[in-house]
Amino acid sequence: MAIATHHNHHSLHCQNHNPLHCIVPSYILQELAQQGSPIQRERAQNALTVSDQTRVERQQIADEAPRRSFRLAEVVKQRTIYDAGFETQLPGRPVRTEGDPPTGNPAVDEAYDGSGETFALFHEVYQRNSVDDQGLHLKSTVHYGKGYDNAFWNGKQMSYGDGDEDLPEEERIFNRFTTAIDIIAHELTHGVVQYEAGLIYQDQPGALNESFADVFGCLVKQRKFNQAVDEADWIVGAGLFTANVNAQGIRSMKAPGTAYNDPRLGKDRQPGHMRDLYKGSEDKGGVHINSGIPNRAFYLAATEIGGYAWEKAGRIWYLTLRDKLDRTSDFQEAAQQTLQVAAELFGLGSLEQQAVRKSWAEVGIDVETPVISKAEPAGCMLAPAAIFRSLFNLK
Repeated sequence: MAIATHHNHHSLHCQNHNPLHCIVPSYILQELAQQGSPIQRERAQNALTVSDQTRVERQQIADEAPRRSFRLAEVVKQRTIYDAGFETQLPGRPVRTEGDPPTGNPAVDEAYDGSGETFALFHEVYQRNSVDDQGLHLKSTVHYGKGYDNAFWNGKQMSYGDGDEDLPEEERIFNRFTTAIDIIAHELTHGVVQYEAGLIYQDQPGALNESFADVFGCLVKQRKFNQAVDEADWIVGAGLFTANVNAQGIRSMKAPGTAYNDPRLGKDRQPGHMRDLYKGSEDKGGVHINSGIPNRAFYLAATEIGGYAWEKAGRIWYLTLRDKLDRTSDFQEAAQQTLQVAAELFGLGSLEQQAVRKSWAEVGIDVETPVISKAEPAGCMLAPAAIFRSLFNLK
């Protein structure tokens, strides 16, 4: 199953042909490559081009990735953290494996803990066995490249740059990429998407791919810090930018378009409503731009439902990704299917279902009332009350 079908033979980098899922969009790096200081420009240019050698391998991985089969594997958490030693050969030297004590190296230990928290959300809340649902070994490489200003999922593993930690303080734009747990979870969620819907990385399907990664990135962070919806910041990548930058993070799910506004990075380009949908060809048709629309829909649904976002809103979104979408699904289909799943889980006309409908309407997407077939309950993850209702044909 290929992740991308739109071929561009001139492309070798994060920004084209989806060789990699990178956390920092190419348009931020391109802005920095023009507006930054000499060393900042050099770093940004490097981040845009360093991925050349992983391109071919990435495409092979994408072409081989199977749709999830139903072979049950024992649930065993397996993490290995590698140190690339500031080179770009993957995976590097293993420095911490499952069960090892902390190393004292912040990047190593953050990558270990962050992948563990991500595994825990998917396993403990959604009964998923790792990224592929078959116990995939979670491999992460830290200290990737020299002053590499990005992090990526390449179809098999995670890699994290150290940002600008080696520069004089006043020159630093990025902190190390393992500092933000939601970035770790975001990138690993690209793996979940790869093994489930396999949303192609272009236009609206690509923006949904990005949005699902943001959603579960935020949920891992919120669960780790035990934050209810009104306690969370809803910022993706808080802490990634240094104090030199006028930025809260890379994206805001609550208020798309407000995450950063800095002369070197430009202004956050995300829309929060369909009327402002980006229709150009940059960023593979706006995968990091238009994801603001479904991001805000999730934020609105979660806050309307209340409580802990991973419990109800997150479950609706997870089951939609797992069971309802395919490679070419767009925003309209995602909206329709989240409404369908909300009805299957919580009942037609339930508060949860109404919250989902209202949230999509607020970002400019209206959906029809779903039809619930009593013969097709939503599997073993149905809420007990819904199972009871469907068994006895109760309204």
